[in-house]
Amino acid sequence: MNAAVKELRIVVIGAGHMGRRHAQKVSDLCEAGEGVRLAGVVDIVEQRARDVGRRLGVPYSADTHAMIQAADIAIVAVSTVGHFDVVRTALLAGCDVLVEKPIAATLEEGEALIALAQKMGRVLQVGHLEWFNNAMRVIRDRIHRPRFIEAHRMGPYSHRATDIDVVRDLMIHDLEILQRLVGEPPERIEAIGIPVMSDKADIANARLTFPDGCVANLTASRVSLAPMRRLRFFQQDGYFSIDFLEQTAAVIRRELPHDTEPPELTVEKVEVDRGDALLGQLKHFVEAVRTGTKPVVDGAEGLGALRTAVRVNEAMPPLEDPAAR
Repeated sequence: MNAAVKELRIVVIGAGHMGRRHAQKVSDLCEAGEGVRLAGVVDIVEQRARDVGRRLGVPYSADTHAMIQAADIAIVAVSTVGHFDVVRTALLAGCDVLVEKPIAATLEEGEALIALAQKMGRVLQVGHLEWFNNAMRVIRDRIHRPRFIEAHRMGPYSHRATDIDVVRDLMIHDLEILQRLVGEPPERIEAIGIPVMSDKADIANARLTFPDGCVANLTASRVSLAPMRRLRFFQQDGYFSIDFLEQTAAVIRRELPHDTEPPELTVEKVEVDRGDALLGQLKHFVEAVRTGTKPVVDGAEGLGALRTAVRVNEAMPPLEDPAAR
């Protein structure tokens, strides 16, 4: 590390599944000499913070206020309903913040956090991780005016993120990607949701129609037997497929060999170097903090995804009570 570069002290708030992963990546970046240090781990269940802190050899606590005073950056991986209070505390303490998606539980809370980050002059990044998946990186520049989009994001029930519905938990990833690539939010939404393991939608399907005529069909489930994270784009010059789990991408195009021969489909397997999306996101965030530049997914982008997720939920018929069946 260049001696002139200030070491950034990072505290991870939330020691659940994602918090443990974030803490490990910060530790890895520290060991690589990238100018960061894991200043500590916080969790309201002190045993969880202790387990991670002792494993990584860093301070731990159940008190966010105490730990955050010794940090330059806060990574917030608490339950969604706690995002507002924790991110607000970190921003007021002068920290730059990376918060897991969704940015907050409500639009009003998200708007307030964006305003506070601007007031404090802090970087606020939302953890929409797929932009750092190498399969997305190699295919995104080939997407141009898609006419139809299909997304499947599914996984087994994990007892995580059950404070929110599957739209804000899983589908929101694809909603954010689609709005970025299409260039605007949908003008019409039809949706259905089914509660299975909780009192919220655990399976959801949404049909989105965008102002330019593009139609997207999105399915999200957190009660599937096997994980799947696939996104397909159909446009005039080809069909593009991304598998986020396998980090693979393919391009299928129509070829016209000669006037007298029928068209053929050619498949191009796009070369993708498997990477660590979470580590890539962390590096990008640290660079944005050092340079004061806009992160890939800032507060406004995260809020835009949450706004459409709320619209999807509002478009659903009333949910049935699973216990009443």
